[in-house]
Amino acid sequence: MESTRSLKDRVFLVIKGLAMGAANKVPGVSGGVVAFVAGFYEEFIYSLQRVNKTAFKLLVSGRYKSFYRYINGKFLGLLFLGMVVSYFSVSKILDYLIENYQLYVWSTFFGMILGSIYYINKDFKDWNRKTITALILGTVVGLSISFLDPATENDNLLFVFFCGMISVSGMTLPGFSGSFILILLGNYVLLLVDSVNALYDTIFELLSGDFTFLENQVRLRMLKVLAVFTLGSVAGLVTFSHILNYILHHYKNITLATIVGFIIGSLGVVWPWKKTIYKTNMDGDFVLDSTGKQIIENYERFLPEFNSETYLAIAYIVLGVLIVLGLEWYGQRTRKVKD
Repeated sequence: MESTRSLKDRVFLVIKGLAMGAANKVPGVSGGVVAFVAGFYEEFIYSLQRVNKTAFKLLVSGRYKSFYRYINGKFLGLLFLGMVVSYFSVSKILDYLIENYQLYVWSTFFGMILGSIYYINKDFKDWNRKTITALILGTVVGLSISFLDPATENDNLLFVFFCGMISVSGMTLPGFSGSFILILLGNYVLLLVDSVNALYDTIFELLSGDFTFLENQVRLRMLKVLAVFTLGSVAGLVTFSHILNYILHHYKNITLATIVGFIIGSLGVVWPWKKTIYKTNMDGDFVLDSTGKQIIENYERFLPEFNSETYLAIAYIVLGVLIVLGLEWYGQRTRKVKD
């Protein structure tokens, strides 16, 4: 598999990782949808489930090349490289766009999810009582999640580990937004803002030879929280990938129908016309994170008025659909060239 991957394929794999990383950062958007539409979802799940006892034995015995080949290391390495780069670059741009052009960003995502539903459904022919039931259940669960009220922040390390396992579901399960799950669990700011900023600041201080952070108990606590969250995410990735690989192998049609339902349900989260509800304290003042930004608590959705802003938002929805169709066209063209 690795020997047939051209330089162009490797570059595009990093770009797909960038897209997955950016999608995972945005509440309501699932990185798994990117993997599904871009055509590498099953290889992604297959590669992750190769992280097992056999891989561990190869690693501890010093057979690093065999371990690398066994887990499809080049594929996972390039993909995760894109995700890491995205986390510190593309996602920052995305944060800026959401803050300043919220309606149009959500409209584009809404269109991309609509396009994803079309893409997955287009080649799915096995509709029957079981798959339709799975579709309805997936849709109901997806919609229900989008209307839940968030919990309060909790930095207990066991709970942080659990958050890591659950939030990574957005990478392995299309339609489930890991970042939105973190909002519901109350730890979005703690785990995706405060702890990441702590790591960012620490790296810069280390590069400049400044080790004063070792005396900063708050910083050390944030780094510990981030480490535990990362361990939980890795554990979740491996665990979910094994489960999904099994059910995709034994119940593929029902699983695909459920995934389509999850993606349909996620439209409730990314509905473009919504008012952001910010967290307040007992006195009614806005609660700020470590960067001075207001903390998002949830969204209040409404129907749009038909004006120029709405028409432009609809144009961005169309753009989102076209982006997915373009990815589909590129994937088909690539497969034809290989064949």
